[in-house]
Amino acid sequence: MELASQSQSTAPRPGISGSHVPVRAALSPILAVVAGLLLRLWMLKKLFQVVEDTRIYGGIAENLLWHGSYAFTGAKGILHPTLIRLPGYPLFLAMCFRIFGEGHYVAVAYVQIVLDLVACLLLADFARLVAPRAYRSGAAHCTLWLAALCPFTATYAVQPLTEGPTVFLLALSMWAVARFHGRPGWKYALVFTFAASCNALLRPDGALGAVALAPAMFLGLPRTAIPRPRLIRMTLICVVLAALPFGVWTARNWRVFHIFQPLAPRSAADPGEPVYSGWERWVGTWCLDYASTYNIYWNMPDHPMELADLPVRAFDSPAQHAETAALFTAYNRSGYRVTPEIDEGFAKLARERIAARPLRYYLWLPMGRLADMWLRPRLDVMNIDLDWWVYSRHHAETRFSYAYAALNVFYLLIALGGLFLRPRFWQALLAYMMLRSALLLTVTAPETRYTVECFPMLFVLGGVALYWVTYRVCLSVLKVKASPGSR
Repeated sequence: MELASQSQSTAPRPGISGSHVPVRAALSPILAVVAGLLLRLWMLKKLFQVVEDTRIYGGIAENLLWHGSYAFTGAKGILHPTLIRLPGYPLFLAMCFRIFGEGHYVAVAYVQIVLDLVACLLLADFARLVAPRAYRSGAAHCTLWLAALCPFTATYAVQPLTEGPTVFLLALSMWAVARFHGRPGWKYALVFTFAASCNALLRPDGALGAVALAPAMFLGLPRTAIPRPRLIRMTLICVVLAALPFGVWTARNWRVFHIFQPLAPRSAADPGEPVYSGWERWVGTWCLDYASTYNIYWNMPDHPMELADLPVRAFDSPAQHAETAALFTAYNRSGYRVTPEIDEGFAKLARERIAARPLRYYLWLPMGRLADMWLRPRLDVMNIDLDWWVYSRHHAETRFSYAYAALNVFYLLIALGGLFLRPRFWQALLAYMMLRSALLLTVTAPETRYTVECFPMLFVLGGVALYWVTYRVCLSVLKVKASPGSR
């Protein structure tokens, strides 16, 4: 990291010793990292929790350690091989359990805190490398502070979930791309390959990092930077190395389940398990926000369902209301199981609703869900009412939620300003966010954590814009003070 680098030829300003300038420059990143550490430790104390997804990953990790089997533990201790989760995070948990003790999720959170702070430093150095020459150091400092003090990524650094390591691996990928352009060679090519491959092993959508950033690694390189035959050879070897873990995973799935599955199934179901396609399609005809995901989508199956929990937009007519009520009653009486008849009933409702209003299903609702994932206050791990905007019910929570939403919009706006300034690799950063947003248009049940992976890009673009504004304001103030009329 070169956040504190200063030009040797720059003369010290009057009244300030030249030896003090590097000290002051070094103090800023130190304070930022300390502040970021304190924020994350506070969040670890207040927000840490082990959720259902964590238990799924942790169960697989424990079976890897105990039995060498990628499987769940079923009734009577019987192991059931699975492929519903990629092996990246279970392997990460298994390593942490081996070092710190099985089931020690707090230790996992500490490891992720360290990774998240390293990611902040990597993003700051990336900003220094891509910002215009006039304010590279300042953009790096602004990026570091934005990343270190962002509560949204810090929240997931302290949760035993894939979001924390994903942010780190994206930052490492971005940093490797910029470093490769400065010094093309095996070192940074292999770092990028490692980061991109590990990112894709965490979640199926992790492959978007490689799709968006890999072209930027090679495009724009000077022809004299590296001989073309060597570049081609390096590219082919990196592609093979990146694909190798997925070849092993695909072969394992073929051997165990006799199916071709190079990633993880979209249905999150193992072969032979029921898939409720009719229910999923019906939910897609009305689900718009995280409240519906939490209250309805996650409760099916195995939990009672209440018709009163559905929003008004779930019904287009009294007949649909009656039909939906009948399906809910049948589901509750069946012992909270989605039978083939119930699933077909939801499929019939979905067909009717889609035929009546196709634009709602194919355009307006997906766009609304995407907006919810980008703009909703990121409160899903906090003990705050899902109806956070109802001020009469909880004054303090509503005010806090609006402040959280405003902070989220602030990060988005300054990042938009950074795009207009067009730092190096801005196309790759934008491409990643656009690709991820396009993928999220296909999500039936929105969650705000699905856009957390875009924040490394927002930090860099925002840091460049923030310092550009500061730089311009300072220049204007100095000009005013230097003008004759100001004396």
